[in-house]
Amino acid sequence: MALATGPRHRSGPRVRVLSGVDTIRAMTPLEFTAVALVLSAGAGLLGSLLGLGGGIIVVPAMTLLLGMHIRYAIGASIVSVIATSSGAAAAYVRERLANLRLGMLLEVATTAGALTGAYLAGVVGGRWLYLIFGCVLAYTAVAMFLNGGNKARGSADGPDRLADRLCLHGEYEDPAIGRRVAYRVQNTALGLVLSWVAGAVSGLLGIGGGVLKVPVMNLRMGLPIKAATATSNFMIGVTATASAGVYFLRGDIDPFVAAPVVVGVTLGATVGSLLMGRLRSDRLRLLFVGVLAFLCVEMLLKGLQ
Repeated sequence: MALATGPRHRSGPRVRVLSGVDTIRAMTPLEFTAVALVLSAGAGLLGSLLGLGGGIIVVPAMTLLLGMHIRYAIGASIVSVIATSSGAAAAYVRERLANLRLGMLLEVATTAGALTGAYLAGVVGGRWLYLIFGCVLAYTAVAMFLNGGNKARGSADGPDRLADRLCLHGEYEDPAIGRRVAYRVQNTALGLVLSWVAGAVSGLLGIGGGVLKVPVMNLRMGLPIKAATATSNFMIGVTATASAGVYFLRGDIDPFVAAPVVVGVTLGATVGSLLMGRLRSDRLRLLFVGVLAFLCVEMLLKGLQ
């Protein structure tokens, strides 16, 4: 990515951020930084509340609203995912919402998948990245809409010996309902396989993998939506770090773009971690579905152009 100075105006020198054949509309460096900061703060807030890492909001915002090439948007997003995890995960661990044992186990498979996805991102064409992104969003939105959020399918399955042996079950205090919520982890082996897939999607699209991890833990492994969200936030930083090095070596991370994104996402994620405990799980799930459905349509249309 290069910066080319455009014609001077009264407001100062205009710049045009070039990314392949696409360009962001002419704006001063200060204007671009301010816009990117605001968009990223909103993405960090939603990402923290939903366990998505903010990247799933950052990439569509940068490509659809600012016209940035998707490869550079993904590069900035993968760095912002690390910031989201740093901003939100600490609060979730302190409040004992995140399941640390389960998160560390699934992270082994997710990290391996992230390295695979980061390599594939350099091979897959930009148009296909939009379409893959849209399909992932569609699947996740439908799966979460059809499920009741706190009523996880995994809870109806039989005992999981691996989860019992590793003591993966957990509980947390939910201020929104005024009582402790206990749950038993199910389908651990399936969770490991699907975590590898989530890691591959994370490395490929720069979204942290939370878009798949949250539904997997909620729908198949028996975690309530809040526990799944908090555990996802705890995991995404490690996943993103594993693939960020590949993006950096390939030149897909531009500091001019990544810097305001990281600052904005960190601020938004910190606020989101403070708000999540006060939200009811059903409202959190509806917010999750609504955001994903809108972004799904936009990304599919972008890929079909």
